[in-house]
Amino acid sequence: MTEAFTPDSLGAKVPNVDGGHERLHRGVLGPIDIAAATMANIGPAMSFYFGFGFLAYTAGLASPLTIVAAGIAIAFLANTLSEFTKVMPSTGGFITFVGKSFGARTGVTTALLTGVGYIAAMASVVGIVGGFFQTLLQNYNVSGLESVPWGIWTVLFLAFAAFMMIRGISVSTRLAGFFFAFEMLVLVVVSVAALIKFHGHINLAPFNPKNITHGFSGLAAGFPLAIYLFIGWENSAALAEETDNPRKNVPKAVFTSVAIMSVSYLLFAYSTVIGFSGDIAKLSNPNIIPFITVAKGVIGAAAFFAFLAGMTSTLGALIAGTNSQARLIFNAGREGLLPSFIGKVHAKKRTPVNSLLFFLAGTLLIIGVWGLGHLLGGHGASAGMSAGNLFYESSTFGTILILLVYGLSNLALPFYYKKHHPDLFNGFRHGVLPVLGLVTIIVPLYYLSKPGQPTPYNWYPYMALVAVVLAVIYAAVLVKRDPSIGERIGSIVADE
Repeated sequence: MTEAFTPDSLGAKVPNVDGGHERLHRGVLGPIDIAAATMANIGPAMSFYFGFGFLAYTAGLASPLTIVAAGIAIAFLANTLSEFTKVMPSTGGFITFVGKSFGARTGVTTALLTGVGYIAAMASVVGIVGGFFQTLLQNYNVSGLESVPWGIWTVLFLAFAAFMMIRGISVSTRLAGFFFAFEMLVLVVVSVAALIKFHGHINLAPFNPKNITHGFSGLAAGFPLAIYLFIGWENSAALAEETDNPRKNVPKAVFTSVAIMSVSYLLFAYSTVIGFSGDIAKLSNPNIIPFITVAKGVIGAAAFFAFLAGMTSTLGALIAGTNSQARLIFNAGREGLLPSFIGKVHAKKRTPVNSLLFFLAGTLLIIGVWGLGHLLGGHGASAGMSAGNLFYESSTFGTILILLVYGLSNLALPFYYKKHHPDLFNGFRHGVLPVLGLVTIIVPLYYLSKPGQPTPYNWYPYMALVAVVLAVIYAAVLVKRDPSIGERIGSIVADE
C-alpha cells in the first residue's frame, strides 16, 4: 500500500495511513487542550441559560441540590470512561468499549445509537446558535438584522464551524477553548457581582433538602435536567488518538472537567436564586433567561457580556461537540461498523472530514424534519418553530439515546475487565462504581420516558425504541455478512 504523507507541526513527513488504517494527527493535544474542549462541549452558559429555569420550576428553591446529585452521578460515569481508557484508549469511545465487552452485534448497535443520539443532541445546538444570535440582535434592536430568520444565521455559523474543524483539530480545539474561557469569565464575574449586590438575600435555603418541591420525587424529576447540564463531559475520550499520553491525560481531563463544572454550576445556580430573592415563580418564567435577567439587575453592561457569553458558548459547544462526536462515528466507519466512507481522513489536514460533514448534514436533516413536522402538524412559526423549541425537543430525544449508551457502558466495564484484564480487576472501581452509575442512569431515563408527557415528548420513548430495534436488525444483518467485524472492534488503539 502506498502511504499518503502530510507535514506535521515540525515539518517532517508523517504517514496518513498506518497499518492499513486511516489515522488522525496523533499526539498534538495536551491535557489542557482536551479539558478545555470537554468543558466547551458542555457549554456551561448555553446549558445553564436554557436549562436552569425549568430545573428550578421542577425542583424548587433547593434546585442547586439537583446539580450536586447530577455531579456525583456524572463522576460515576467518569470512572467508567476513565477505567476503559487506561487500558484501551480509543477514538471510538463507548462504541469500542461496549463492543469489546459484549461482541460485534452489540458494538454495531451501540455505534448506531451513539451516532443518532449525538446527531440529535447536536441539532439542538446547531439550531440555538442561530436562534440565540437572533435574540441578541433583537434585544439590542440592531436595525435591519433583527428580522433575519434564525435559520439563516444557523447556516452561516455552521459553515464557519465546519471550516474551522476541517482546518485541523489543534486550531479548532483551541478556538473552542478560547470561547469557553470567555464565557466562564463572564459567568463567574456576573455571579460574584450578583452575590455582592444582592448580599442581603444570601442564605442557605437553596441547600436545604426540605426546600425541594415534593421532596425526593421533585429531586428525581429535576435530575434529568441537571444531568443534561453535563452532557459532553465524555468529549476527551474521542480525542484520545490526537492526545499525548491518552491513558493518563484523558482520565485526568474527564475528572477535572466534571469537578470544575460541578462547582461552577453550583455558583451560577446559587447566585441566580439569590438574584431573584428566592422567588422561584419569577425565576422559572419561560419567557426569560434567568441568568441574563440577573445580569441586567447587576448592571446593564453585564447583560451585554452575558449575551456574548451565550454566543461563544453555543459556538464553542458546536465546534468541540462536533469534533469529538463525529470522531466516534469516524472510528466506527474505519473499523467497518458503519459505511467505510465515514472512516476517511483529509489527505493534508488529517481531519475526519467525511464524518464531520456527514454528522453536520445529519443535524440539518433533523432540523428540516423537525420544521416539516411542525408545519404538517398545523403549528405556525410563532407557535412551535422557534430555535428554543428545537433546542428542548431535539436535545431531549438525543439525551434518551445517549443515556442508553451510558448505561450499556457502565454494564460493560466489569465484564470487560473480567474478560480482558482479570489481573487488574478491582471490585470497587470495576464493580461497585459502574453499578451505581447504571442506577443513576435509570432515574433520568424513567422520567424522560414515563407516560403522560406533552406532545412531542410523549413520542420520544417510542421513537427511541424504534431506533433500538432498527439498530439491532442492522447489526444482525451486518455481522452475518461480515463475521470479522468482532475482531476489528477496538483494533485501532489510540497510542499504538
